[in-house]
Amino acid sequence: MTKNPYEIDLDKNPANYQPLTPLSYLKRAAEVYPEKLAVIHGSLRRNYADLYTRCRRLASALAEHGIGLGDTVAVIAPNTPEMLELHYGVPMIGAVLNTMNIRLDGAAIGFMLDHGNAKVLIVDREFAGLAKDAVAQATVKPYIIDIDDPEYDGPGEAIGEIGYEAFLAKGDPAFNWQLPADEWQAISLNYTSGTTGNPKGVVYHHRGAHLLAMGNIVTAGMMHHSVYLWTVPMFHCNGWCFTWSMSVIAGTHVCLRRVTAKNIFEAIEAHGVTHMGGAPTVMGFLINAKDEEKKKLPNTVHFFAAAAPPPAATIKRLEDQGFNVIHVYGLTETYGPAVVNAWHDEWDDLEPNERARVKSRQGVNYPVLEGISVRDPETLEEVPRDGETMGEVMFRGNVVMKGYLKNPKASAEAFEGGWFHSGDLGVWHPDNYIQLKDRSKDIIISGGENISSIEVEDALYKHGDIIEAAVVARPDEKWGETPCAFITLRSGATVTEEEIIAWCRSHLAHFKCPKTVVFTELPKTSTGKIQKFKLRDMAGKI
Repeated sequence: MTKNPYEIDLDKNPANYQPLTPLSYLKRAAEVYPEKLAVIHGSLRRNYADLYTRCRRLASALAEHGIGLGDTVAVIAPNTPEMLELHYGVPMIGAVLNTMNIRLDGAAIGFMLDHGNAKVLIVDREFAGLAKDAVAQATVKPYIIDIDDPEYDGPGEAIGEIGYEAFLAKGDPAFNWQLPADEWQAISLNYTSGTTGNPKGVVYHHRGAHLLAMGNIVTAGMMHHSVYLWTVPMFHCNGWCFTWSMSVIAGTHVCLRRVTAKNIFEAIEAHGVTHMGGAPTVMGFLINAKDEEKKKLPNTVHFFAAAAPPPAATIKRLEDQGFNVIHVYGLTETYGPAVVNAWHDEWDDLEPNERARVKSRQGVNYPVLEGISVRDPETLEEVPRDGETMGEVMFRGNVVMKGYLKNPKASAEAFEGGWFHSGDLGVWHPDNYIQLKDRSKDIIISGGENISSIEVEDALYKHGDIIEAAVVARPDEKWGETPCAFITLRSGATVTEEEIIAWCRSHLAHFKCPKTVVFTELPKTSTGKIQKFKLRDMAGKI
């Protein structure tokens, strides 16, 4: 057989092949735009030259401490400049960054420290108590470094061997860090929420981080002047990879330690924020802000909406304030957002409510994701693109995780058939856009009929007095299950259960309407996701 001539004497070599990594983005930004403002945090201003130097110092100091390839460096901190630096300094020496959810308890953090075999733990002073509790319950005893953020004025203590700034001072500002030997090398470890049993450790590689970071820039149309406000926790999917994205364009990070409506509006006004993101909870902060908290936007702010599908009514209210909602979708296992509601110019002419409905669909794959599909979870056959037939949403491509750390069984199940199984149920529309209908565990089966909790929630959000809503199954002797709605009302609203049910009956088929309504504050994770497992427990006791 004649050998392919394009494979003869055309091998990879250092001149034509380098492993992909987001670390290269920061090096370029510092060399091309050294004086460009990189980080804003309270009164702190730091340019790209300084940011790069500090990351190199961090990498050098960690290396001198004996940290290297495959070692885990854990951190418990909010959205501060130190968190940004860790996203570069740790992987510069081949180590793996594990950002911890600050809302977890000591037992959960302790499990993660052990599971990831953390060699170093970096702790913001506010979370010293949590860290002490976690370390006390863990088998590993990591080297602890304290962060003392001047923007924090609450209680806390130093529990480590050294402070973060003193540790950096030990490092070489000209440290000669290296690209990963292989772009498949792990760059970070992120734990799933673990609503049942222990959380799973999702492993990202340099290649995926490089691509998703670039994908964010393309998807958002970000430019050299873009200013990103940190309302997405950096501990969640590494801040959806925006920790690395902003270096692509030498954009400006605005760190936000406390995510409140007042702080968001003040930051937008003061710094000319162009982009931000968050779960529907953050959207709710903005929509329901008090008049004295709201400020007129100095420019259009592009808002990445993710987590639970935002109701069309919520999108419309936010856009009425001057925000442009970019609806994205993904999971921890896909580096955060990997699907986007790619907008068509002709949709601008739609009636406002219809425009918002179209925008509430999850959409199509990012350019850096090779495949998104809706398939029968048993046969793996594609469902018809009719907007009605439900199947499981599945992903394939370079921005899907390496797998679950030390859990080959879970990895094999997740990747069965050559697709990543999301556990989300959705439909495929004729225009190739997908739309979520529910999590597989959240679908309500009443009298043999499938009811989408998302569809019922969408109807509830159209009610002017409802701020938040979540619908779960409640056991029922006759029907098996019936919808139970948990609702948070606007301050001063006096709507009754009967009125809510009547409202739903005017917007939905009667069998889909809630049979029970509970007025309460909704339990949420630190990333703003409503904890439906807690609501299911509550519904079962009603």
